[in-house]
Amino acid sequence: MTDAARPDAEDDHHWLDDDHPREECGVFGIFGHPDAATITALGLHALQHRGQEAAGIVSFDGRRFHSERRLGLVGDNFSKASVIEQLPGSVAIGHTRYSTTGETILRNVQPLFAELAGGGFAVCHNGNLTNGLTLRRQLIAEGAIYQATSDTEVILHLVARSKRNRFIDRFIDALGQIEGAYAFVGMTNKKLVGARDPLGIRPLVLGRLDGHPIFASETCALDIIGAKFEREVDPGEVIVIDEHGELESLRPFAPRTPRPCLFEYVYFARPDSIAGGRNVYEVRKRIGATLAQESPVEADVVVPVPDSGVPAAIGFAQDSAIPYELGIIRNHYVGRTFIQPTQSIRELGVRLKHSANRAVIEGKRLVLVDDSIVRGTTSRKIVKMMREAGATEVHFRIASPPIRFPDFYGIDMPEQDKLLAAKMSLEDMRAYLGVESLAFITIDGLYRALGETGRNNAAPQFTDHYFTGDYPTPITDLVSEGAKQLSLLAEAS
Repeated sequence: MTDAARPDAEDDHHWLDDDHPREECGVFGIFGHPDAATITALGLHALQHRGQEAAGIVSFDGRRFHSERRLGLVGDNFSKASVIEQLPGSVAIGHTRYSTTGETILRNVQPLFAELAGGGFAVCHNGNLTNGLTLRRQLIAEGAIYQATSDTEVILHLVARSKRNRFIDRFIDALGQIEGAYAFVGMTNKKLVGARDPLGIRPLVLGRLDGHPIFASETCALDIIGAKFEREVDPGEVIVIDEHGELESLRPFAPRTPRPCLFEYVYFARPDSIAGGRNVYEVRKRIGATLAQESPVEADVVVPVPDSGVPAAIGFAQDSAIPYELGIIRNHYVGRTFIQPTQSIRELGVRLKHSANRAVIEGKRLVLVDDSIVRGTTSRKIVKMMREAGATEVHFRIASPPIRFPDFYGIDMPEQDKLLAAKMSLEDMRAYLGVESLAFITIDGLYRALGETGRNNAAPQFTDHYFTGDYPTPITDLVSEGAKQLSLLAEAS
């Protein structure tokens, strides 16, 4: 049996990662501040949880654009004065990346930059364009020359080819041609621009530091620099900061009922961020409490899978009156590539990142709480670790519904046939994980934890397709690729 066929197979790239959806990306931009690049680097540091593969900053000093794009962590690349000195100017935008489309190579690291007819334009993007490949093929057929494999480059070509006169009109013209989820931050030699997709799937907020406007993916990026949160960029809104620092709000698209991404609350956003007017930490505690009400269990101790399972485990423990303990200790200093992932080392993988706290676990009935299960590979190993540490029973409680469908909006979830809940029944998953009981929060329970009465099936309040299969926008690339495959099959037959 090949690795690809084994249910517990893990590719080399993620052999040491938690069994969670991979992060999205983080964007940041500031206008008019004398230390724009330094502020941007600090903002990206706060957004590091959204992507750890690469980071980049572009600044403008009034005459020239300056760019530094590096593979690796923000702190490893932008903490040195020698790097920041290469980024002079009072306007800067930055990006921290986890690749959902395109390879992890330097030419894909954002912000991307191009010289257009009206001057330079730099842009960075959180999300994924569901017609990006289709547009890319069309543009290349018409003579466009691509430098990167990221879908973000589409926006540069669309802006460059627009026949509108003003830059902002060309930018809006480009937005009108794309589908999917996006939060864009862009800059020209005169303007800073922020834009959010019409459904508000990807987050973007507006803040100010000493009067200077800022765009960021999350409010935690404002907190780290002492900036004031002003408001969220509304779904479908384009905000333009002109050369005088004046703000103009444009709403070029027909209004739609917002559907922000549920996974921001379940996993992606930092717990200290505010999203949709809700404190993420408090939401996650309520999710845990709701989970305890829906799926109670007799146990001695509640143990979180760190770090993302911690708030939900606290909520579960408080609601069920079962003691909360740190039964798993996480090592935060293990990198992906500190050692070659040979088979013998691969088998140690989960222990390099998580260690059992035997004093808490031995002889106890555990409630193990995690935010989600994707492939189930790491979850299975953690359960085994609990058994070996002396747990008499392990009851698994998951603070999201079963993930049965892939994502096309900027979350790196595997194909459907690699999703555990898409392949197995609840009982089969329980047996595969090796636990006494397994329960997920219901979709209505998740909505209630967010302050709703439940899911409005006629008009869902959030983007939740990974649980329900209800995709909020067309998936043009998937449809066109399917049609292409059918055409090839027909030709071969």
